[in-house]
Amino acid sequence: MYYFLNEKLYFPPVDKADEHGILAIGGDLSPERLLFAYQSGIFPWFNEEDPIIWWSPDPRFVMYPADLKISKSMNQVLKKQVFAITFDTDFRGVMTACQTVRRQGQSGTWITEDMVAAYCELHQLGFAHSVEAWQGGELVGGLYGVSLGKAFFGESMFAKVSNASKAAYITLVQKLSKLSFQIIDCQVYTEHLGSLGAVNISRSEFIAQVSQALQAETLQGNWNEKLNDVIS
Repeated sequence: MYYFLNEKLYFPPVDKADEHGILAIGGDLSPERLLFAYQSGIFPWFNEEDPIIWWSPDPRFVMYPADLKISKSMNQVLKKQVFAITFDTDFRGVMTACQTVRRQGQSGTWITEDMVAAYCELHQLGFAHSVEAWQGGELVGGLYGVSLGKAFFGESMFAKVSNASKAAYITLVQKLSKLSFQIIDCQVYTEHLGSLGAVNISRSEFIAQVSQALQAETLQGNWNEKLNDVIS
């Protein structure tokens, strides 16, 4: 049984999600609903032709900043500064790149134009953030997500050059660790993030840990200066 949402700002309890993690269908992508969703351990994920689908999978794939694993080869990439890493410098560019990059086993994209518009609005409000990896002045990798309290909810990443997204992600995790962030939501398992130290935890653990992280003040606004001043 799926819950169908209307204009009321409401989500059913996350333990009502089906075995795949689908919790509800419909509603909208307003800033209020999106922020309420993340606070509740829920995120949107749907194809262009589908209605909005809201998910809360069990288990949940997360990264604890202190558990970040960096390989010797990636350490060399970072030391050599192969990429210039920035924050909140080209949010729309990162989203568009995530939207258009070809992924193995996927014929389309779940980052619809409505999603781009919704997250760009969250970015303007200071809740959604991007990390960019540049090479020769070209945007070659990056990621974006939502930050609330001491939690960062990752949404998508892309790389046009080998190791570009890893460099962006590692730099972000190192910065957030220095700022005492407690948890990074990676949503569902990927080998890419697993190699960097992300792990599966139960949904109930995830909800409890997010609730704790939300007790802290949100680092709202543009992260360009806020994170650049933090030494990794």
